[in-house]
Amino acid sequence: MNTSARPHIEKILANMTQLPGIYKMLGKEGELLYVGKAKNLKNRVSSYFLKNIEHPKTQALVARIYDIETLVVRSETEALLLEQNLIKLHHPPYNIMLRDDKSYVYIFVSADQPYPRIASGRGKGKHQVGKFFGPYPSAYNARDTLLVVQKLFNVRQCENSFFAQRKRPCLQYQIKRCTAPCVGLISPEEYQEDVNSSIRFLNGDTRELNQELIGKMEKAAEQLEFEKAVFYRDRMALLRDVQAQQAIYKLRGEADIIAIAYQAGVTCVQIMHVRNGKMLGGKSYFPDMLGDDLGQMLSDFMANFYFQVADEVPAELIVNVDLPNRKDMEAALRQQFGKKIQIKPHVRETRAEWLELAEMNVQHAIRGKLASYLELNERFYQLEQVVGRPVDRIECFDISHTMGEATIASCVVFDHGGARKRDYRQFAIHDITAGDDYAAMRQALTRRYKKAMLPDLLLIDGGKGQLHMAMEVMQTLGLEAFMIGVSKGEGRKPGLETLHFTDGTKIQLPEDHKALHLIQQVRDEAHRFAITKHRAKRDKRRGSSVLEAIPGLGPKRRRDLLTHFGGIQGVLKASEKELSQVTGLGEVMARTIYSVLHE
Repeated sequence: MNTSARPHIEKILANMTQLPGIYKMLGKEGELLYVGKAKNLKNRVSSYFLKNIEHPKTQALVARIYDIETLVVRSETEALLLEQNLIKLHHPPYNIMLRDDKSYVYIFVSADQPYPRIASGRGKGKHQVGKFFGPYPSAYNARDTLLVVQKLFNVRQCENSFFAQRKRPCLQYQIKRCTAPCVGLISPEEYQEDVNSSIRFLNGDTRELNQELIGKMEKAAEQLEFEKAVFYRDRMALLRDVQAQQAIYKLRGEADIIAIAYQAGVTCVQIMHVRNGKMLGGKSYFPDMLGDDLGQMLSDFMANFYFQVADEVPAELIVNVDLPNRKDMEAALRQQFGKKIQIKPHVRETRAEWLELAEMNVQHAIRGKLASYLELNERFYQLEQVVGRPVDRIECFDISHTMGEATIASCVVFDHGGARKRDYRQFAIHDITAGDDYAAMRQALTRRYKKAMLPDLLLIDGGKGQLHMAMEVMQTLGLEAFMIGVSKGEGRKPGLETLHFTDGTKIQLPEDHKALHLIQQVRDEAHRFAITKHRAKRDKRRGSSVLEAIPGLGPKRRRDLLTHFGGIQGVLKASEKELSQVTGLGEVMARTIYSVLHE
């Protein structure tokens, strides 16, 4: 800790109250580093300054503390709510526990009239009006459910802008995934029936739906409408498959099942969701927490998760360890979400089966993470041996553009826990000559390190030229950074990279060297992040199909291309050879298309 701050901190600790409340750790410039809660403020805050603290994250926090502010409250419940409100407002860097805190995916039925749409999205967007179902632990789970709904009830899933412009039915109508309400091939009344059936299906009312389908099939057969009867029969078969998949879940109702495990420095929390008696899947989290009190660790995680990440909380939270502040947590959740919440550490029968399933998954996830965790730490150790200095944090930059268009610079961050996606940054590059990667990198580095702290190792994707340019940037900013330039080998083949150091030396590590594997992992992630953001920006800027920007590719050949592959996604997945097989394209045009879409 800064020696000039120590007397001041000791004075603060000596006069600190023993009442419950929240505390704020501040840096030298007054920046908020951490927010915490405590039953006894004096005891809790003093514990940060004990000599036997071993956790690197806590050590790093303490080293930056310059001042401490406290706020006394009347109860632990108030402290918990205030703590989470401050975290949500300020996002202090040392409060971030979850590696991936994206909102959960929901399926929603819009309120558009007379033809609502069904779609999925993250969180319950305030701009979206309609009924929401979920949450689903991943986009894959939501898409899988949407596909079943689309096959069963043929309700549209297209965007409103696409829907309004249609003059004839699209491919979804041809493959019997939509009834083409856009061109009036179904009446609003019939369409609303399909929408209502979709809502009942998403609510879990599959038995009544099955009886209705049987009645419609028999009626169609009596009226000799055999094609319609076959249609209803196929719907029934698909519905039976769905019912069979959900047969093991015997209870109705909603619950989150939460299991925690800790092993060899790695903490894992598995959350599984039951909605309308159906298991919707689960997700593993690896929060930055260490300790031997699993109940307290789970309490801290749940506070972070339900107040910062989740859009809703079910009435039951089933946990594999009891929480030391269970009643306070229930009270805080009730106050936050406006309904009674029960946290249940002891359950029986079906709920016990759910909990056993969550515990199996958390053990499986922690074993997998531990294997990769040990491998990652070995890679860091080998890198430290190569560079001759400790490396706890790596940042890497990459540039992506298409022929100079929509240039994006990416910055990715890795530490001993893996990719720190919350710390990733992207920079839209402006006011440079199109295609000038040196100028783009210069602008990105300047914007990044005017404010941010330097990492232990800064990787520059490029050879001596890019490295020298980065050195000039650091000199201009008055910073001393440890940097390595990574140039690709002959034929851009992985394993042949050369590492360039700022003192002019260069080395080429063996292809199987773990330090090289770490450098490749970080560099490839920077490239992936840059190109993903660049493509999104490029396509948004163009405002139309990406194919329209390819020189020499006219309307007819664009239409032939899309027809051949069934849409733009098929084109994006096609190889250069597959593109050349489209009638009228040829190898030269196929190469041009592939280059624009992928390079």
